[in-house]
Amino acid sequence: MDDDSGIFSGNERKEKEKQMLQAGRLPPGQSLTLKWPVLHYGSVPRFDPTRWDFHVRGQVEQPVRLKWEEFNKLPKIKTHSDFHCVTRWSRFDNDWQGVAFQEVLKLVKLKPEAKYVVVHAEQGFTANVPLIDLDREDVLFATQHDGQPLTAEHGYPLRLIVPHLYAWKSVKWVRGLEFTEHDIPGFWEQNGYHMYGDPFLEQRFDTD
Repeated sequence: MDDDSGIFSGNERKEKEKQMLQAGRLPPGQSLTLKWPVLHYGSVPRFDPTRWDFHVRGQVEQPVRLKWEEFNKLPKIKTHSDFHCVTRWSRFDNDWQGVAFQEVLKLVKLKPEAKYVVVHAEQGFTANVPLIDLDREDVLFATQHDGQPLTAEHGYPLRLIVPHLYAWKSVKWVRGLEFTEHDIPGFWEQNGYHMYGDPFLEQRFDTD
């Protein structure tokens, strides 16, 4: 859990949390942080731009493969959103820059069966998200956070940001998308996490 001692006093934290709660921005069971804790399973992968690629496959008419240089030429957007970790902290007012999910969606023609997405990342990591939850204006593949390039620990070179779901769905080190007909559990979902992960419903685990 993150520690903001020296940034907030106890009363300041409580007042800020109260404001966010009243504004409908603080999910139940969460506490706010100004820091950005580093949490992930396994080691931080090494990025080699000459070997990196991004695949789009599954229920599409034609698979797509982009090299790093090609992906970087896609139009960029900026978004502003909150970030909620399943380990019970929330970081508000994050500024992101990167490639919109909807921009990547333009590169393929989906088959009618495409209803879900398996997000593939380095080291075989996966997460599942319904297509309808990715096809939103505030969902993007981020390369920058708060005006700075993402650090390796936070997912450089590419991190999916899905603001309205718990942050394990905001996959680090993304390498591709697989469109599927059925909802296929990803890494954390296979290990007891909720299939959907709505922070405002506290959908942390598969029993919630």
